[in-house]
Amino acid sequence: MTALKVENLTKTFPLKGSLFSSAKDGVRAVRPMSFSVEPGETLGVVGESGCGKSTLARMLVGLLEPTEGTIEIEGKALDNADPAEFGKLIQYVFQDPNSSLNPRKSIKQVMEAPLKRLYNMPKSERESRIREIFASVNLREEFLERYPHEFSGGQAQRIGIARALAANPRIIILDEPVSALDVSVQAQVLNLLARLKEEFGLTYLFITHDLAVVEAVSDRIIVLYFGAVVEVGKAEKIFANPRHPYTKLLADSAPVVGRALTAPEQKGTELPDPLDPPPGCAFAGRCPRATDRCRSEEPELRPMGEDQLAACHHPIEPGEG
Repeated sequence: MTALKVENLTKTFPLKGSLFSSAKDGVRAVRPMSFSVEPGETLGVVGESGCGKSTLARMLVGLLEPTEGTIEIEGKALDNADPAEFGKLIQYVFQDPNSSLNPRKSIKQVMEAPLKRLYNMPKSERESRIREIFASVNLREEFLERYPHEFSGGQAQRIGIARALAANPRIIILDEPVSALDVSVQAQVLNLLARLKEEFGLTYLFITHDLAVVEAVSDRIIVLYFGAVVEVGKAEKIFANPRHPYTKLLADSAPVVGRALTAPEQKGTELPDPLDPPPGCAFAGRCPRATDRCRSEEPELRPMGEDQLAACHHPIEPGEG
């Protein structure tokens, strides 16, 4: 059974009372997208800021209601599921570990919340479960009586991971889980996540803008641009042999030791105006391969060889520079 399935998912934020907007239906933060995640897989999600990564993540865990489309976890539709039952299937680890923890509550209270609300677990069982989880993320029991402000970023992120694990979920959404941490701490947290995945049989959706990190931890990667999926492929291939020009732009912009830095784009380097989206391909204004067709006809996601899909009228051919 597929762990997570998304069909034609969209999110439009309505604009109320704006005198300056030309958008009639609001801002489309996520345009129709479909994908699936298999049990035990890590699916990476990459793209620039504003491409819809976090909006997608919040819809997947029920923090935002989709405008259209369906979300299924292990065959259960989000809109038909009991929130408590859904919480047992999927959990969220936030980008900023400190702001995601309630400063007014001790870590013990933070950890107890999902055990009380999702499982109605008695006190003795809660304490045993919390000790077990804390041991799995290498945290000392004495931390339970402290408050969030007393911890470093790395410790706070381990607590956030522990809180997600408390619900005993099948899937964890990791929204930029290491971007706020020092590089040395990032490695520790990534190693911890890899071990927990094996230990608990977890499925990950790993959202980040760090290409080196996502390539290292993911089985497959989806690339988002302007709220839509523009490429899907295996982690070891998608940046080595990109088929969509935007994926190549991302790969070329990532710093690599021993490679000269490429010159920045000279014009049209920003995402299109969400209040006035362009016709056709949203990337056409930045794409060196764009033609009149690209500026008038939106490309569909289609197969590009084995295990790779791209939404491009003029894809990069294998071996092409």
